[in-house]
Amino acid sequence: MSTLLNQRLALLDSEANRPLLARGLRGIERETLRVHADGKLALTPHPPALGSALTNPQITTDYSESLLEFITPAEPDIATALEELDNIHRFAYTVMGNEMLWHQSMPCALPEEKDIPIAWYGNSHIGMIKHVYRRGLALRYGKSMQCIAGIHYNYSLSEDLWKVLQQAEQTPGTPTYVQSENYIALIRNFHRYSWLLMYLFGASPALSTPFLRGRPHQLDTLSDDTLYLPYATSLRMSDLGYQNNAQAGLVPPYNTLLEYMRSLSLAVRQPYPEYEKIGTQQDGEWVQINTNVLQIENEFYATIRPKRVIKTGERPIEALCARGVQYIEVRCMDVNPFDPLGISLETSRFLDAFLLFCALDDSPLTNQTEGDENVDNFALTVKQGRRPGLMLSRRGQAISLQDWSRELLEKITPVAALLDAQRGDDSHAQTLQVQREKLIDPELTPSAKVLAAIRASNNSFTQFALQQSKVLADGFRAHPPAADQLALYTKMAEQSLAEQAAMESSQTGSFDQFIHDYRSRTSSEICCDTFNAAALTQSVKVQVASAN
Repeated sequence: MSTLLNQRLALLDSEANRPLLARGLRGIERETLRVHADGKLALTPHPPALGSALTNPQITTDYSESLLEFITPAEPDIATALEELDNIHRFAYTVMGNEMLWHQSMPCALPEEKDIPIAWYGNSHIGMIKHVYRRGLALRYGKSMQCIAGIHYNYSLSEDLWKVLQQAEQTPGTPTYVQSENYIALIRNFHRYSWLLMYLFGASPALSTPFLRGRPHQLDTLSDDTLYLPYATSLRMSDLGYQNNAQAGLVPPYNTLLEYMRSLSLAVRQPYPEYEKIGTQQDGEWVQINTNVLQIENEFYATIRPKRVIKTGERPIEALCARGVQYIEVRCMDVNPFDPLGISLETSRFLDAFLLFCALDDSPLTNQTEGDENVDNFALTVKQGRRPGLMLSRRGQAISLQDWSRELLEKITPVAALLDAQRGDDSHAQTLQVQREKLIDPELTPSAKVLAAIRASNNSFTQFALQQSKVLADGFRAHPPAADQLALYTKMAEQSLAEQAAMESSQTGSFDQFIHDYRSRTSSEICCDTFNAAALTQSVKVQVASAN
């Protein structure tokens, strides 16, 4: 263990500071396709009984009208968030009729590209720009790739905890700056170690053959309708679906929030020839927000993002500039088809320990060489993670995935112990033991279990996925929400529809002007000047300037 980690654990393991560990927030965003009983994509509109996809805070759509996204409130205990996610699932099944949720990360059998419905958010300017953005994604990446589903895990620590660390370590800068840079340090460590999450929790070793639409690939054939790699953990996180040359090297390894924001700000302004050929309008209709490398910041595909809750109409980078990092969003977790919610409490407890370790451990500044090494380690693990003797690279030296994994779990052990001391149980220690057993026996990993279940289903990904989705759908339908929960979500849906209607009836000006104004808020000065003025002391400005 690093000296810094030891010092921070000791500092937080006191009567005065231990309660701060219970004041961070956790939340989950779960994506899932709506399908018919035969496993084919439901092309029906977003069910009105679920409310407005634009304004319902807990039930919306992601890319497609058929791709639901369930969002829990941020809670101090992830167990509470999971209970809320369970309630959302039960409510959804009361209004979806014969449709059900596809309980996999990789999609069901999809119709032709032209027939996959892009999510619709109504006629308000805000709703239209969300729709146009998705039109742009279709042109840039294809619709099929956008139908891949995942679990996003939102994580924050108490602002008072960061202040305790700042005071003890006498870190210069405003609290906003110090908190933001500590989250960036967490992200640096996450990039170093996130391959471990793919080994332990990856659950997409196979996919439906038609998904690739005849594109070249290096997958093995398991059956006529199924492609796979024998030791893969997460094809979802491989380069199969998320290939895009425009984003290559878009955000190089970064050591400060300012570097991250500058990279994204440049990408939203940098023209891209292939997108310029398409243009922003066709036959008088908007087809993409701009012709630059990114339409908006969220188009950048990342396994983890620094985040700040945005205000209506605010750009993500504007929120970061003005108020700093509030939480991080982990985006690499697969839907586990054996967990009714796609993620279990046990997995979530491990994520809490893992992320706290990343936050508290020493996080040296990074560079392009290490960044490339991190990318390579991640890519090896998602495609070959269960291969016996698989070697990764650590600071240029070869090390086996198994040995490095054991080292990391040992380092996380005292972090888990601290969390258990705060809670008064041993739930974090228990999940660490479960993960150790996966290192001893790779057949215990979700990816191995999924592959075994596919083999038992005539080697068919589709057969396994459909059967498992039906089993879980029956479970939710057999236990509808309690009357008070049903009333709560019904009221939320009705209020969201009324809110969307009010937005549409009260807006002024043209959409062309709205989108022009939106695009204008990407000048090179916005990112740097706003953040400097709002968050940095003069001493910190000097530090950042010298780093760049």
